[in-house]
Amino acid sequence: MADVSVVVVTYNALPWIEKCLESVDGRDIIVVDNGSTDGTIATIRERFPAVRVIEQENKGMGGGNNAGMRAARGRYFLLLNSDAWVVGDGLDELVAFADAHPEAAVVGPRLLNTDGTLQRSVRGEPTLWRLATEYLFIRKLAPHSRLFNPLYRGDFDHDRIAEVDWLSGPALLVRREAADAVGLFDEDFFMFSEEVDWMTRFRRAGWKVLFFPGAEVVHVGGASHGGRIYVENLRGHLRWFAKHRGAKEAERARKLLLWSLRARALVLRRPHEREGARFLSSGNARTLIR
Repeated sequence: MADVSVVVVTYNALPWIEKCLESVDGRDIIVVDNGSTDGTIATIRERFPAVRVIEQENKGMGGGNNAGMRAARGRYFLLLNSDAWVVGDGLDELVAFADAHPEAAVVGPRLLNTDGTLQRSVRGEPTLWRLATEYLFIRKLAPHSRLFNPLYRGDFDHDRIAEVDWLSGPALLVRREAADAVGLFDEDFFMFSEEVDWMTRFRRAGWKVLFFPGAEVVHVGGASHGGRIYVENLRGHLRWFAKHRGAKEAERARKLLLWSLRARALVLRRPHEREGARFLSSGNARTLIR
């Protein structure tokens, strides 16, 4: 069995997919394509003939990663975004660290922006207060405070090993044994909050989520989202609360998000926030996550 299988989900992944795959060349690599139309698949087959390609209808990030993990051969899965790439021997460092910490279901590297600056990846488990600090801009008052910026762990400097609630998902090393025990991504989360749900389930089952700064991955990211993507982010919040905190707490989260987005739309006049407020006012939490 290989040490690690790399799973990359693509959807119109040019121009970054080549740099992504070059950084893990020589590994067991599975690309799951969710319906690209920009030449992504042709580029992969021409430049990386050893890569296994699975083409399927768009099942979101969770569904795409699940298809790749089911086809993988490794003891570990590296779930790597198509706009991210591993720096140097980072993957070997991740595997060595995970081998030394058998209690870890997930190990995340330090993420960097393309200019070499830190991209914050350590997160706190969602609560109503933590949502409020994000959607009401409370975290802007004291961005380095754990009290006022708890969702993004404003107090954490990302330079030490730590057990954390969850990690954002551009690059995650996942232990196959843990995934077999807990199950793969919940595909009801089409996009957004699927990694929060998964790591919540790992921790509830007694596994750990560890941040390891000894390995680094560059992640482009930073794109602003609108339309359906923004709505899916909100739906993901509601689904997580309903699943892990119950229907009443999910409804409280809906109301909090609704009034937050109404205030933001009034002040900032951005269309995606108006669309988000319309979505949240169109039903209760239970109906919106069907």
